[in-house]
Amino acid sequence: MVTATEETRAPEAEADDAIGMPEMSTARLEAFSDGVFAIAITLLILEIHAPSEQAMHAGLGSALLHLWPSYLAYSITFLLIGMIWLNHHLMFHYIIRTNRTLMILNLMLLLSVSFLPFPTAVLADAVNAGAGEKTAAAFYGIVLILGGVFFNAIWIYASKDHRHLGAHISPGQARRIRARFGVGPFLYLTAVLLSSVSAKISIGFYVVLLLSYFIDVSPKSGRTEASEPAGAEAG
Repeated sequence: MVTATEETRAPEAEADDAIGMPEMSTARLEAFSDGVFAIAITLLILEIHAPSEQAMHAGLGSALLHLWPSYLAYSITFLLIGMIWLNHHLMFHYIIRTNRTLMILNLMLLLSVSFLPFPTAVLADAVNAGAGEKTAAAFYGIVLILGGVFFNAIWIYASKDHRHLGAHISPGQARRIRARFGVGPFLYLTAVLLSSVSAKISIGFYVVLLLSYFIDVSPKSGRTEASEPAGAEAG
């Protein structure tokens, strides 16, 4: 028999549990993430400034060409954020449930993504000024490393014991995706180390990595195990 006191306390206990274990649908988490990606990728263009009036009078064409470091840095970061967004979509195609830890890891990833316009501007300005290029290239890479760490943390946490993944991906497929994602931070570390030799080499390495990351990383890109499904499209 339930006493009046127990009946009164039960809703409070349930409320405490709800506060202690907040949940969010993956659709809502993706929608919020998409908004941050969109804002970050839009803010990049604000770092490219029109030539000054004096530069225009001296020659608008040459002034526009003089901004090539900004165009390059903008293009690289725009495509990098786009790549992160594509792979984020891939992850949450397979992740079917969230919890507080997963949401915090996702927030940390978004923190690094929204910060990218700043190191992009620093890199462009350093190359344009011909000073501090090595430091700027290293700084850019360090931000990418941090973002890669949080990106991998999301997948590692979600795929451990298959606790947040659906039945449309097998443990073997999840491991293959983990391996592909896992090399990213180490490759960015290589680019940071190369910056001590040459900023141009480091920037070139970022471009090569960018192109390689646009290769499909869905389970279909690996050899399908006999006991597992072919895997759904990431797109």
